[in-house]
Amino acid sequence: MTPPALEQEPSSRTHHLPAAGLVVVVTAGVAVLSETQGERGRLIAVAVLQVALVAAWVIATGIRGRLGSLALGAAAAAGADAAMLLPDRPQLDGLLAVLALGFLAAIVHQMTRPSPRPYLVASLAGVVLLLCSVSSLAVLLAVGRLDDGERALLTGVLAVGAALLVGHLLDLVVPRPQITAGVPCGLPGLVLAVLAAVAVALARRESGSLLDTLSALTYGAALGGVAALMSLGASYVVAERGGGGWALPVVQAVLPLAAAAPVAYALALHGT
Repeated sequence: MTPPALEQEPSSRTHHLPAAGLVVVVTAGVAVLSETQGERGRLIAVAVLQVALVAAWVIATGIRGRLGSLALGAAAAAGADAAMLLPDRPQLDGLLAVLALGFLAAIVHQMTRPSPRPYLVASLAGVVLLLCSVSSLAVLLAVGRLDDGERALLTGVLAVGAALLVGHLLDLVVPRPQITAGVPCGLPGLVLAVLAAVAVALARRESGSLLDTLSALTYGAALGGVAALMSLGASYVVAERGGGGWALPVVQAVLPLAAAAPVAYALALHGT
């Protein structure tokens, strides 16, 4: 049975244009702050994106226990940032503690809501996904601290931004063949989004050697694929939660970057 919110397909213009504009702002902001301010700039950029995503996700998804969810998201963001910056060498081990404590706190928070507790499981799932997302954004800080990490971070952010922008603009014009009813996203946008990320990675490779070319191809394809698929997932949320206002484009622009950050770290760590 089709959910009522998906029976009427949202306008392609309202679905994609605000998100595309915000993608440009996010990509440019992270790139400029990272290039001009170094680690401090990256921390500012990541913190702003985390705060925006926490607020937007809680509003867009309609999580019950809103104030507690906002507090949990903010605490997880702060803990994840600290875990990425405090060790001498960047590593992701500290995120396990942040996620474990956050998961326990989310269970307690949802179970202590005033009775009756409607949508308890759905709200708990939404909070857990939020904790994972803000923690993933913090991984951008770890990428920047790797050997040649500043270049890998900038390339990754630009590749993800290009993938999202091309995907939204193409779906704005040609959302066919449609991937699913009720969501104005087509297969060409998904494919060309990945190719756009590959093009950015290839353009920013250090040399034209075969090894650098293959590394750039892998880096761009992996990040573009993750960003494109997560963008599609965000579009599902937007199509279902049409009344989210300003929060919906924020989810569309920031959530794919969060999903791509751990992939960028893994590839940069191994020199891919």
